[in-house]
Amino acid sequence: MSKIKVNMISETEFTVKGHGVHTAYVEITEALKNNPKVEVEVNGQGKYDIVHIQTMGLYAMKWLFKPNVKKVVSAHLVPDSFLGSIRWAEKWRWAAKLYLKWFYSRAHLVLACSGSVKKELTEDMNLKNTDVLYNSINMSRYERTAEDRLKAREALEIPENRPVILGNGQLQPRKRFDLFFEMAKKRPDYLFIWVGGITFGQVLGADAKEMQSFVDQAPDNLLVTGIIPLEDVRQYYHAADIFTLPAEQENHPMCVLEAAGTGLPILLRDIWNYQDTFKGGAILAKEDASFLMEIDQLAKDPAYRSKWAEKSSLIKDRFDSKNSASRLIGFYEQLLDP
Repeated sequence: MSKIKVNMISETEFTVKGHGVHTAYVEITEALKNNPKVEVEVNGQGKYDIVHIQTMGLYAMKWLFKPNVKKVVSAHLVPDSFLGSIRWAEKWRWAAKLYLKWFYSRAHLVLACSGSVKKELTEDMNLKNTDVLYNSINMSRYERTAEDRLKAREALEIPENRPVILGNGQLQPRKRFDLFFEMAKKRPDYLFIWVGGITFGQVLGADAKEMQSFVDQAPDNLLVTGIIPLEDVRQYYHAADIFTLPAEQENHPMCVLEAAGTGLPILLRDIWNYQDTFKGGAILAKEDASFLMEIDQLAKDPAYRSKWAEKSSLIKDRFDSKNSASRLIGFYEQLLDP
């Protein structure tokens, strides 16, 4: 049987890279390239069996009009994804919803990145051409030994016994970096590291000036890396003891998968989007005050930390990209079956 020819479309190859959509695209593309059933090009110009679209811009849009090829769109975004991410999104959310519905409806298949996203696509946008393909990563890339931890700390000049709390994501209101900032001020003995920056800049980033003021006023025990290459992120996971993401809106964040791959205990906000993905594998805090309480217990109680590090393996085992690539190829084969 001949290989399925896939054209993977992602505008992040030539635009902004410091966000989860880019990471999700990179991970699934690499996994597909390692599977003998498919032949993958990125932003190619030839003839293909499948065009798989990862982003929603004008370059990606033109592929929706290509004849004689099956179109798959990965739905990383819903209208609420823009709130607290891009400036004035609450004013144009309605337009974003119309555009996303139009874009998704032109595909033969829309693959939601989580069950909660599929629910929004089907119930809020009335789309019928949907299924679920969870975001995934190559978990082996993040695996850590005790020696890896020591090497990472030496490289970053972090004392071996200092508790390190890691966050990761764009600096934007919905991620609740303000809470991360306040926790750092209250616990000067811990080192707080946030991997990420203001991805959409001062012009488009939601509350960008406020986010920048947090960075400018950061206490000595809070390090904000800014936007760094994906391959450099792993070192910070290896150096960490605890991972937390206090975000109030997420779909299926890649950073949580990376933390699980490292074997870190994971602390998240208890939001409905996580019910079909991370529940059971992460501590889910219901209110702001619970975050620092949980971080203290994880930092001071080795047994509690070990318990939740072990539970994060539920996320690691479920969302490895090898499994996702096989499932995705199954979707391709269904579309191409005469």
